[in-house]
Amino acid sequence: MSKVRVLVGTRKGGFILSSDGKREKWDVSGPLFGGWEIYHVKGSPADPDRIYMSQTSGWFGQIIQRSDDGGKTWHQPGTPPGEATTTPDGMPKAESNKFVYDTSPESGKPLTTHQWYDGTQHPWEFKRVWHLEPSLTDPDTVYAGVEDAALFRSTDGGRNWHELAGLRGHGTGPQWQPGAGGMCLHTILLDPGNPGRIYVAISAAGAFRTDDAGQSWRPINRGLKSQYIPDPDAEIGHCVHRIAMHGSKPNVLFMQKHWDVMRSDNAGDSWHEVSGNLPTDFGFVIDVHAHEPETIYVVPIKSDGEHYTHEGKLRVFRSRTGGNEWEPLTKGLPQQNCYVNVLRDAMAVDSLDPCGVYFGTTGGQVYASADSGDSWAPIVRDLPAVLSVEVQALP
Repeated sequence: MSKVRVLVGTRKGGFILSSDGKREKWDVSGPLFGGWEIYHVKGSPADPDRIYMSQTSGWFGQIIQRSDDGGKTWHQPGTPPGEATTTPDGMPKAESNKFVYDTSPESGKPLTTHQWYDGTQHPWEFKRVWHLEPSLTDPDTVYAGVEDAALFRSTDGGRNWHELAGLRGHGTGPQWQPGAGGMCLHTILLDPGNPGRIYVAISAAGAFRTDDAGQSWRPINRGLKSQYIPDPDAEIGHCVHRIAMHGSKPNVLFMQKHWDVMRSDNAGDSWHEVSGNLPTDFGFVIDVHAHEPETIYVVPIKSDGEHYTHEGKLRVFRSRTGGNEWEPLTKGLPQQNCYVNVLRDAMAVDSLDPCGVYFGTTGGQVYASADSGDSWAPIVRDLPAVLSVEVQALP
């Protein structure tokens, strides 16, 4: 029987939740690196024992942690395994996995500033790693989306990181500006059928695509409309919260935008709205069923000013038609006096049959469904606020 490992990042440490293929009883281990913000934890599709973690602190900075034994032990790449990566008082001991912006992109024009909230120019700053995306085929290759928005790649297991500078340098970079949560590159999608194609999303710049493994990029925001920018149909400036796709249909993309749930059938060349009968089309997460590429999940949030569930009900909405027609999934979820949020990286699906769906809340609950969303149960309650949820189905 398969095993399932759920990787959870929270405001105060990481957690690993484990179960067998029935997904009824769960073991909880953690917190890992308690007190640190764990923005994202994700396992390698090429090696189930290889896991990468983004560990960050406003006081101590950013560290990448790596496990080579399924999360039992961790080390900072570049530091010998078994050697402590922090001093007894919690300070980082070494910074061997450094991220340095390339200020001379391939365009030949130094890119040193971007647009700030008030329209003035602001220096690029490295603040944290929001998202880690391991290669589909090589456990030593991993991508990192950071704030301020840039894409980095490591080919030596996280020890050295090099910016794919063509993204910021493609032309619109100086006009990018932060969303309310910062200017973060939070989504990285790798096309399983085309190694050169990568999709990324940036808040609040939009979505971008490369077809040559990151050398050149183009915005893919045609059809997006955003009421808070001077030109609602602008090429960049849209606050994309999350993009999802199914590996069998990599040209079909689903997007949860600041407002609107969107769909593209041509690899992002154009988008159309599929919000349909949702009670509100504001939200952060969106994901796709493991075996049904037209079945998608979202969690509507009341508004961009009130980041909690609509009507105090925690509801996952599912569409089996690729959008427009949505049904609320409520069995096992609180339907009154519930005012949590579900953040952009806090939903995942497993590859078992029936498909499992998982999400975490800012209230510290992690919910699981072993029947594609028909019913839900909490794996664990009362964790720190959940920032990310990923899942591995293990042999």
